[in-house]
Amino acid sequence: MLKIFLSKLFKFSNSWVGTIVIVLLVIFFVAQAFVIPSGSMKRTLLIGDYLFVKKFSYGTPTPHIPWIEIPVLPDFNGNGHLIEGDKPQRGDIVVFRYPKAPKIHYVKRCIAVGGDEILFQEKHLYIHFHEGEKWMRDNYPKEKLFTLAGKTWVLNPYKEKFPGIQYDEDVNLFEQMQMYLAANDFAMQPVVVDELPKNVNAAFNAFYKRVPEGEFYMVGDNRDHSEDSRFWGSVPYSLIVGKPWFIYFSWDDEYKIRWNRIGRIISNLEYDERYLDGK
Repeated sequence: MLKIFLSKLFKFSNSWVGTIVIVLLVIFFVAQAFVIPSGSMKRTLLIGDYLFVKKFSYGTPTPHIPWIEIPVLPDFNGNGHLIEGDKPQRGDIVVFRYPKAPKIHYVKRCIAVGGDEILFQEKHLYIHFHEGEKWMRDNYPKEKLFTLAGKTWVLNPYKEKFPGIQYDEDVNLFEQMQMYLAANDFAMQPVVVDELPKNVNAAFNAFYKRVPEGEFYMVGDNRDHSEDSRFWGSVPYSLIVGKPWFIYFSWDDEYKIRWNRIGRIISNLEYDERYLDGK
């Protein structure tokens, strides 16, 4: 019986219908191709990197028809997943659906989870992790710890761990954030933190956000050239798609192939400075 079944399965897989079904099953539940369209994750992921997304990293998302992004099945569990799984962890690079337009996929780094608090000042990102002061002192060196507004905060907690994270000294993102705030199109709250330097151009000197429970704060590694959770808010689990897996092709804006990036697993590449900026 097994031999007959395998024979029929082989014949089916070699038919046009069988091929389409198998390809769709892979796309729905295993891996989907994704291309990096912008420089928001530079230097870790580059424009022109073509990669596969591991779709079972955080459970099994409700399958969507590729390109038109119409769901194949209802959202039975109300969380965007057929099977609930692990949640994104701090430091993970995550592919998710853009909250303002869920048919569009974004890729960013998860820097905070529900209950964490964030303070942003120009070129400085402070996080108060919800595990508390003792946890932060046990996990970060004292030179990274600051007391602000009566709480302990960690300054730029990921910069040394992930060498692709960068700031642009020629850009003042804080001023740009002020413009978004004035247009009522910004997701952080202006605050005054006495321990931080004053801002001569505004009545506040920092932006603050507490991440809602069950949501994830996504920020690009190219910190001053990234439209991310600082602008449109955190991402609920229902919009989480998966984790970048490996690069299957890569070329630069002059269509020169970056041979040294092809085949690289993202979880290894992001720690290795040899592969940053396509070098």
